Amino acid sequence: MHPDRSSTTRFPVPVDAALRAAGWHPGRWDIKQAEIWADTLREHTSPAGHQHTVFPAAVEAWAEFGALRITPTGPGRQIAPATLHLDPLHGLHHARTLGDLGRALGTEVCPLGEETDTDALLAIDTEGRVYTLDHTGDWYAGPDIDHALATLIAGIEPLRLTATP
Repeated sequence: MHPDRSSTTRFPVPVDAALRAAGWHPGRWDIKQAEIWADTLREHTSPAGHQHTVFPAAVEAWAEFGALRITPTGPGRQIAPATLHLDPLHGLHHARTLGDLGRALGTEVCPLGEETDTDALLAIDTEGRVYTLDHTGDWYAGPDIDHALATLIAGIEPLRLTATP
């Protein structure tokens, strides 16, 4: 697919269409909701004492894309496109899992949302890289939120990080 020659979108056309249908638009920024999520995650401690780490890359992703329910149309390029709900509270009870992933990657990881069809958890690290975690393992979806959304919405298979034994 050739890039959009008009340069009016930062996403491939089908990805842009799915995002706009979900309510996203250039300049969307709900920092108040992002701060509510940040406070909720910071205040949560699991029964075993695990806590979430919140950092700017996560808050910025939530401010721009938070609360969107993205339902791609059409077939995926390699796999089925992901239906997404970008609400970090899907990861509220996964502080230990995200902490373990962060330690394995040498960074910190925070929840981003969920692939609603598969219950895969979406997460973002301090550098803005995005991951998806499901029952088959941990996957790298992209170096930033834009690439990750394009990968997931277009049905491009993410790169496997780990596999369950």
